[in-house]
Amino acid sequence: MAVARGGAPDETAGDMAGEVLSAPPDAPAHAVPARPLDAIDRDILRLLRTDGRASVRSVAERVHVSRANAYARINRLIDDGVIRGFSARINHERAGHGASAYITLKIVQNSWRTVREQLEALPGAAHIALVSGDFDVLLLVHTPDNRTLRELVLTRLQAIPEVLSTRTLLVFDEMDLNGDPRP
Repeated sequence: MAVARGGAPDETAGDMAGEVLSAPPDAPAHAVPARPLDAIDRDILRLLRTDGRASVRSVAERVHVSRANAYARINRLIDDGVIRGFSARINHERAGHGASAYITLKIVQNSWRTVREQLEALPGAAHIALVSGDFDVLLLVHTPDNRTLRELVLTRLQAIPEVLSTRTLLVFDEMDLNGDPRP
């Protein structure tokens, strides 16, 4: 959905290809207490998770509010940092990344920020999380094949000084619960 700041909503979803909208960088979401979401806000989020290219008019009709109300709510959700952006769901296998894996990492205490910056730069890194439990970091990667995955783990990850150990969990099949299942 194209929503121009300070302007009218762009009803042409096709013009959004590749564009990602997000909250302004000078307004961190954690700086302002989160406003509670009502049932309409949650319905809007559910619809946009399923179809990020839905027009404002379509969203308004489906949640039973006026177009102006839907537009204002979507902009508020963007401004509040609830909606961080709009993107496409990718079938990684069809996009040439036939190997996927979750990699757990144990890292040196207090090195999260340094390690995170290095993980963000890895080719194929899709999701990074600092977690509690038996390991410190959970990393999801998509690579063209197992040989590339092996090189990523053995050459790139294990070369990071703050990484103490890794464990690789190959993904055999996956399903996106926010949209269509992967074929």
